[in-house]
Parts: sequence; C-alpha cells; structure tokens
Amino acid sequence: MAILNKEEAQKLLKKALSYSKADECEIFLTGSEAGNIRYARNSVSTAGEIGRLSLVCSSSFGKKTGTASIDEFDDASLEKVVRRSEELAQLAPENPEHMPLLGPREFPESITYVPATAAITPDVRADAVAKSIQVCKEAKLQAAGFLENTTDFVGMMNSKGLFAYNKETDVIFTITTRNEEGTGSGYAARGFHDVTKLDTFSATKIAATKANGSIGARAIEPGKYTVILEPVAVAYMLENMFFGLDARNADEGRSFMSKPGGGNRLGEQLMDQKVTIYSDPFHPELPSSTWNRDGQLMEKRSWIDKGVVKNLSYSRYWAEKKNVSPVPGPGNIIMEGGTESLADMIKNTEKGILVSRLWYIRMVDPQTLLLTGLTRDGTFYIENGEVKFPVKNFRFNESPVIMLNNVEALGKPERSISVESYRSYLVPPIKARDFTFTSLSDAV
Repeated sequence: MAILNKEEAQKLLKKALSYSKADECEIFLTGSEAGNIRYARNSVSTAGEIGRLSLVCSSSFGKKTGTASIDEFDDASLEKVVRRSEELAQLAPENPEHMPLLGPREFPESITYVPATAAITPDVRADAVAKSIQVCKEAKLQAAGFLENTTDFVGMMNSKGLFAYNKETDVIFTITTRNEEGTGSGYAARGFHDVTKLDTFSATKIAATKANGSIGARAIEPGKYTVILEPVAVAYMLENMFFGLDARNADEGRSFMSKPGGGNRLGEQLMDQKVTIYSDPFHPELPSSTWNRDGQLMEKRSWIDKGVVKNLSYSRYWAEKKNVSPVPGPGNIIMEGGTESLADMIKNTEKGILVSRLWYIRMVDPQTLLLTGLTRDGTFYIENGEVKFPVKNFRFNESPVIMLNNVEALGKPERSISVESYRSYLVPPIKARDFTFTSLSDAV
C-alpha cells in the first residue's frame, strides 16, 4: 500500500478533507518503497527493503495553523488527525506571514517515473554490486559502496479545490575504493531516474583507476592554481550557491545575491559569460515534479544567463510584500557546458590541479559565499598537458562566485550527486584559473 496511484490518492485525500471544519485545510499524502544494499571490504554488509505511507494535515483558522500527521488510514484515524490539527491551530499564535491557500489548477504530468526502476528486485541490486566488487578484487582494492532505489509519490489536496499528484523513481550508487595500505583512494557517484542508465562496472573502474593512480602522492606548495574540477567536485562546490537563489535572503542582506546598500543583484553581470544555469522539469536527464508544495506550477526558468542574474525565487509572501509575481524555487538545477572533454581540458593546461572530489565543505562568509573544504579521492598535478603525478590533498578557501568569474572552459554536463544532501545536479567539468589552495592535508 506504500505506493498509491493518482485515483487512489485522490480518493483518500478527499475522504480526509471531508472531516475538516477549519477555515482552510491542506493535506499531503506521501508514500515510498525503497530497497538498498551496502558493502564494505568487498563483502555485502546489509541489505533490505522498506515501505512508508503517511498523511500530514494542516488546518487554519484565520492566521493560526496547526499540523498533525498519521500513518493509519481507516475512517476513524483520518478524522482523528484532522481534529488534532484543528485543536493545535486553535492553540497556535498567529503567523504574520500566513498566506491563503491556492485554488484549483491543472498540472502537466511529469516524466519522473520509470517503470524499470520501480521494478528493481534484490537480485538486480545484488548483480550490480557483484560487478563492482569484482572490479575491485581484480584491481587489488577494497570497495565500500551503497546502492539504493526508491519509488515514491506525493499527493496534495486543499479545501480550495486544488489537487496535485506526482510519482517518481530514483536510483543512486556511490563507491569508494582504497588499496590495502590505505595510501590510495578513488570515488564515483551515479544517480538516475532510469536504472537502465546505471553502469556500476564502469563507475567502479573509474574509482579503481583513481585509487591506484593516487598512490605515492607528493606534497607541493599551496597557492593559486588553474584547477580542473570533475563534475562530482563541481556539484559539491556549487551546491551552496544553488541553495542561495532566494530573493528574500538577498533583499535582507544575508546572501551573495545581496547588493551593498540594499536590494538584490537581479540583472547584474555576476559571473563569466560562459555560465548559464536554469531549471526545467522536463529535462530528460534530470526531470522534476511539475508543481511545488505550495501548489505552484514549476516551469522552465533561467537563473543565470550568460553570467547575468535573470531570476531569484520569491515566496508568495515575499512576492506580495515586494509587489511582484511569485517565483517558485528550482526543482532541479542544470548548468550548461561546452564541448571539451576532460582529456581536452587536461591537454590544454600548462600547469594545474585535477580534482576528483571535494568534501567537508563549510561556509566561511555567506555574503561572498566563501567556502572552505578539502580535496579527496584523487588529486593530481598537471603539467604541459599531461597528468604527471598524484599530489597530497589540499584545503581550499574559495567562493564559487569568484570561481565562476574565472572560468576558462566547460565540458559536457553530467548528472552528479552531492552525498551531503543526496541531491543530483546536471553540471559540467569546469576549468578555472586562480583557485586558492591554502594548505596541505595528510588525509587520503
């Protein structure tokens, strides 16, 4: 029962909503079925499947709102959760930013659901992991990895007549490879809506090459270098910037999008002309829902166009306050790339650093988006168009905004996962000058 189709979800939501006596009522119904397999030291350690189904009811009297949730769905339980949310609403203080619910509208059906992914079995997961482990055994490496597939749905209905439904599939795979001595490490991450695109064998091959290639890393002086960030590293580096495309944070002076003296940077040339970032719920490689939790339509939208800030997200409350139209936040993030391959970027680099992955990233200054973090799982020195040798990991202090002003080349975008948020982004490898490495790290 964890996954309900559109008609089943609509029927259950309508039943729950029929018990409401509030001025306004909004109910979300969510369910998921997930399977996973985890392995370490070339052996499976855990595997399992889990299903969840829950309902969340929010009731409002004026500007006072209460919320209650439940995971039982008989008539008595449905009435109970609605009554509880109404009781809590009467006890709650008024919310000065309360917005009335939206009325009915039609949403186009998304392309986020792939039957092949929903049909993954334990045998399919085991076979995928077996291929990965075999690569590591042949390369005399130890593997630690995780594979998880998820099918989920969300349905929403409110007392104004709005109903929305979306079903989605996803599969993620991450693999870390190390040699027995712990002196070399490699990593790869993949994420898709369509499991037929997942190749654990080739991903593990890449991680194994990184691990064996990073043995015997040398120490070189920190400083400013031309850097080539592979897509996984780009996803980690830019994620905080993607989260910062919000007008209110900018208008209130709490963001890299804040203008000195007040206001935001809409319309400003903030980055190099090579940089274009947008959202599109129908992008075939990274689709998203066609509606958000406010019941707003999600459409293709440009955020950065040739380096110029084209849009910021406006909540309904902030849009009303600023007398503009609401702009939903991005449901996905796609960064346009170029035509160069990673090999081309390396070949065209006189002196630089190739970074496979970044990690342990922390914010230093939100207003400049200055970040600090470490390289990991394969860092290499480039000279005269060739990878010469592995280097010890660096700590960096850099702002992605500054980095995107120093872009020299972009490669073909790839879907990459940040395991800090487990979100996927479609981003290219980036070559940029004057990237600041501040110190060395002995960690592998």
